[in-house]
Amino acid sequence: MNWSRSRLAAVFYVLVATPVTLMVLSALPQHAAPQPPASEIILGIDPAKSMVHWTLGSTVHTVHGSFAFKKGTLQLDTSTGRARGEIIVDATSGNSGNDSRDKKMHKEVLESARYAEVIFRPDRVEGKITPQGTFAVQVHGLFVLHGSEHELTVPVQAELAGDHWTGSATFNVPFIDWGLKNPSNFLLKVNHAVDIELELKGNLQKPAAP
Repeated sequence: MNWSRSRLAAVFYVLVATPVTLMVLSALPQHAAPQPPASEIILGIDPAKSMVHWTLGSTVHTVHGSFAFKKGTLQLDTSTGRARGEIIVDATSGNSGNDSRDKKMHKEVLESARYAEVIFRPDRVEGKITPQGTFAVQVHGLFVLHGSEHELTVPVQAELAGDHWTGSATFNVPFIDWGLKNPSNFLLKVNHAVDIELELKGNLQKPAAP
């Protein structure tokens, strides 16, 4: 009889204690894996679908050309305006459609055999960034050309739709004032700044967990 009562008491204890234990455990803080900030947007640039167009005026004619992207990623925090990442352009891909002119550009001005990359490293964004739709912002950062860093602010128009995005930017680079060789001669005088137009396309990437 005593054994039956003890066994009954044990069963009763289990039935009561188990749900109470589960309730206590559920009330404890949960240590889930840290998540990246919801305000972060990562824009990956597709080099095959993006292009750099440039225009250089002179006393004789206006020259148009292009450069190709190597790779690029922009990490933007919509809450703070902080920016990170790197956009890399292949300096050796510069082309104006004239072999002799391009040879001079690469050998004497860009020295692209030595300085093969043009790089932009953003550090902040001014303006409102929307996770979807269109927006216009000013992207500030360091522009690396011919081995030297220069502060630069680039106005960017962008549209985010689903898992992809498109963008454009227009600005000028005062390459002669920044120390690159002036290609002018007795008959031809070129502008000290080259006009740049960016055509950007790519995918929205998910932030990696810290």
